[in-house]
Amino acid sequence: MHILLVASAFNSLTQRAHAELRDRGHTVAVELALPGGSLPEAVRRHAPQLILAPMLKTAIPREVWSAHTCLVVHPGPVGDRGPSSLDWAIHEGADQWGVTVLQADEEMDAGDVWASVPCLLPPVSKSDLYRGEVADAALAAVLLAVERFATGTFVPRKQADQAGQGGGQGGGEADQVGQSVARPEGAHPRTRPYLDQSVRRIDWAEDSTRTVVRKLRAADSQPGVLDVLLGDAWYLHGGHPESVLRGHPGELLATRAGAICRATKDGAVWIPELRPRRAPGQPPTFKLPAVQALGDRLPPLREHTVPLFPDARHPTWTDIRYREEGNAGFLSFSFPGGAMSTAQCRRLLDAYRDACTRPTSVLVLGGERDFFSNGIHLNVIEAADDPGAESWANINAIDDLVEAVLTTTDRLVVSAVAGNAAAGGVMLALAADEVWCRAGAVLNPHYRLMGLYGSEYWTYTLPRRVGPAAAERLMREALPVSAASARRTGLVDRVMECGPQEFAAEVGRLAARLAALPGTASRITAKKRELDRQENVIPPAAFREQELARMRRTFLDPDAPYHALRRAFVRKERPRRTPPHLSPAAVAPSGQIPSEAHVTGTAPHGVSPRPDGWYEES
Repeated sequence: MHILLVASAFNSLTQRAHAELRDRGHTVAVELALPGGSLPEAVRRHAPQLILAPMLKTAIPREVWSAHTCLVVHPGPVGDRGPSSLDWAIHEGADQWGVTVLQADEEMDAGDVWASVPCLLPPVSKSDLYRGEVADAALAAVLLAVERFATGTFVPRKQADQAGQGGGQGGGEADQVGQSVARPEGAHPRTRPYLDQSVRRIDWAEDSTRTVVRKLRAADSQPGVLDVLLGDAWYLHGGHPESVLRGHPGELLATRAGAICRATKDGAVWIPELRPRRAPGQPPTFKLPAVQALGDRLPPLREHTVPLFPDARHPTWTDIRYREEGNAGFLSFSFPGGAMSTAQCRRLLDAYRDACTRPTSVLVLGGERDFFSNGIHLNVIEAADDPGAESWANINAIDDLVEAVLTTTDRLVVSAVAGNAAAGGVMLALAADEVWCRAGAVLNPHYRLMGLYGSEYWTYTLPRRVGPAAAERLMREALPVSAASARRTGLVDRVMECGPQEFAAEVGRLAARLAALPGTASRITAKKRELDRQENVIPPAAFREQELARMRRTFLDPDAPYHALRRAFVRKERPRRTPPHLSPAAVAPSGQIPSEAHVTGTAPHGVSPRPDGWYEES
């Protein structure tokens, strides 16, 4: 079937739908709903059999939905309506929710229901849920709706006929994919307005830590919570409870890894990122690590570090932590947005070296949920006095980390990819001996849409895993890859069929098993022998040297497209047109190589290559 995806941005959910529909043999085109664009004209040009909107913030015109079946993904259960569905669910403390695929109609979110799938809402941030539990439910619902459409016989149900059935999830037993979930508690389906800052506002004197964290989580990654800090207006991004530090409500208490700790009435919270409020007539602002954003405004505060082995009796936030289970070590890291600045790369490298001093035979590298890594930190680079120099420092810092993984010869290293990864983040994962990937993850193993050649030893590790032809195709296509497709091509070794909350436990079980296998010791010996052999053929350092030579030329050239593309990405400038590499000829079913005419050349100004686009709200 030829399916047209219509979206406000090529964000994480749109990319996952794109990749998984291609996996199932469909041809998929993408059309971005951009200001000044004509969707009816685009639909006539694409001539799709089905139109699907995974993430759309504007209404589909009557001219389109009256002539074509248009299915819209709504991140809420049947009967829920409005632009801030997931925000409201988290804000009101719901722990169960759902996703509905409905037919576009005159009234937004009011069309007939094609599929509805429930999901749980564990206590994590909105963007994490959106890429995790909500995305899992959305894809299950999308695939069911597409299957029903293909039969030509399915009749969607009116929402009024479904409300109250299946615990408010609708669709009957056939829609209850994976688990049975009752009516969402604390956030009942209804039409609700945009969740604005008047509702999100934090009252530091009255709100408990639990309330503050919930408000912060409901606003992550957009729009943030607007607040006043040190006399200026800031959007707060991210929130984690602190169990030990205390102070006067609203007081800044400490810093840690670029984050600030702020007191509540009964505890404190860690806030990793801040974004200044945009001044009239000024360019859009962007998120930065909180300490960097505050700069000289920040009063002297203690850097409250935690050891690599945190004290389990006093839970607190840290972006890097280590634990052991028998002969397996687990070095977990979680950086906002998956981006890794120079400082973050260096801290993770220090932690990795410490972990390598431990008496383990298997070392697992990766987060327990959400992003693995998206490579260098473009926001921090953009904010630097000399972005070219900071780009150079950042790429060398992440290369140093990749080198440490590649040259570890006294144990097996496993990359645990719980969520999406892109560019240098994918290559960091490939440096390990094995790559284990959650089924819902989306990988973007390419650089060219940011005008970069790439580094992180990709010219060594990627062809070694998938072969030179497939490596060239992945880089040339610049398209998202599903976990299943990555497994088929050899990009990853194992796909974990589990939910986001189960991934860490499943990785722990398999890592303990790997550490106990009799053959692990011989694999470690063979690994060292192979690295010694490679050093005598073409040393891995030679690949890095060649990559960095090209990257340095780009970074130091003020006219290189990279600088304009980076600026557009960081400041969320919308592209002027749908990127040409998403045209139908370039998005045939997985495994088919698109024509050269559609995939060569430099990306146009404003095209964003990042795997999660610019918007994580639905």
